[in-house]
Parts: sequence; structure tokens; C-alpha cells
Amino acid sequence: MSQENVEAFKRAVDAFNRGDVEALLEVIDPEVEWHDVFAQMLGGEAMVYRGHEGVRELWGDLSGAFTELHVEYSEFRDLGDRIVAIGHLRVRGSESGAAIESPFGRSLSGRPAR
Repeated sequence: MSQENVEAFKRAVDAFNRGDVEALLEVIDPEVEWHDVFAQMLGGEAMVYRGHEGVRELWGDLSGAFTELHVEYSEFRDLGDRIVAIGHLRVRGSESGAAIESPFGRSLSGRPAR
């Protein structure tokens, strides 16, 4: 992947943190497969959301589960056909109010940025 893709990933993260799903969808591939880690972190089943409609569904699920959801990446590694981003995640549960702060990483591969 190129520096252009790293920059597109950063725009996607910014949109995600703002809760701007439409801006997020402008950056990501329409055939995206988003493997959600949040359900697994909380003891649930692994979920895969496909396409832009899947990302909208994911956002609805996350918005219902968390009152706060923020990720910051401090390091990006361009590995040619994939990007690895390393950072920090902060969430707060909607029902419990419990906060989770944790190191967090994301691996991204796929088509060039739009």
C-alpha cells in the first residue's frame, strides 16, 4: 500500500471518531469486509460486516453499545500490500458506563484508496 493509502486510512479514522459514517464510507472500498473486534473483546462472537450497508449496520451496533468510542493511532507501518496501525482505544459502555482503555492495533489490506 502507498502513503496515499495511509492518508486515506487516517481520514477514515478521523471520520470514525467524529461519528461521521457518510464521510467514512467516502473513503473505504464499497466491498469492504470489516472484522469487528469489539464483540469478541466483550466475550461475544466474531462478526464480519460486508460492504457499505454492513458498515452502517456496524455503526448502529456500536452506537447502541457505547456512549464513547474513540481510537487514536500513533504509528503506521506500510508493509507493501497492507498497513498496520498501532495505537490506543477508549470506549464507554452505554448500559454499564464502564470505561475501557487499551492498546489497539488494526491491519488493513485491499484496494488503493479512493
